[in-house]
Amino acid sequence: MKNTFKLGFIALALSAIAACKKDKIEPTDSATLGTDNVVLKIEHTWQDSLEFQLNTDLVNPLTGDSLNFTTFKYYISNIRLKKADGSWWTQPNSYFLLDLSAQGTTPSMQLTGVPYGEYTEVEYVLGVDSTRNVSGAQDGALSPSLGMFWSWNSGYIMLKAEGISPNASMGGSFAFHLGGFSGVNNVVTKKSHTFVGNSLSVSGNGHCQIHLEAAPQTLWQTVGSVSGNSMIHMPGSGAKTMSDDFFGSFEFEHIHE
Repeated sequence: MKNTFKLGFIALALSAIAACKKDKIEPTDSATLGTDNVVLKIEHTWQDSLEFQLNTDLVNPLTGDSLNFTTFKYYISNIRLKKADGSWWTQPNSYFLLDLSAQGTTPSMQLTGVPYGEYTEVEYVLGVDSTRNVSGAQDGALSPSLGMFWSWNSGYIMLKAEGISPNASMGGSFAFHLGGFSGVNNVVTKKSHTFVGNSLSVSGNGHCQIHLEAAPQTLWQTVGSVSGNSMIHMPGSGAKTMSDDFFGSFEFEHIHE
């Protein structure tokens, strides 16, 4: 009788344990659930409230110059996102040439394979890192056929701005090819932005977007009017100053989920 009671008690206990295990929800690492794409967009403004446009007469509020841009393009690379736990996810081989003549005034970059989870910050490089500058002929966004590469010792043109202006000292046109990847005149710049007010939740809905803003008129913030200098075609202090001023204008705007 005692043995029968003991066996019954053990069976009941094992049944209760099994039920508890069945009901228990194990914690799951959200990064293992799947991935999604995240779009990074850059909105280009002129004089804060106006949209920057190519092939349009614009007055630079900093210098009073009349400028009509025919070309505006630059590199963004090495993009990564900071997770809520402090670790980083990096987009592999992320080199993008933002060409406003091809992509409009709000060009976008698609980050692929971003693991599900919460993200609090984006980091990127304006320009092309030194390793790629000395790696010889490459393809994709770094192909020399795109007209953004000088030579192995001068490297990539990180930003190209061309157009016409009655104020220009060079026969009514301007052409700024800004580059340099080493020494005191290195224009390559790392930037980061915290997502103020909210984190970016990547959960598989396919709608995640990060919006930044940049102001092309800041190229002349320090160097002044194109009447003084309307052409730069090599690395140097002028290219460094103009790049720093423009890259310094990048700001975080908002996120969409």
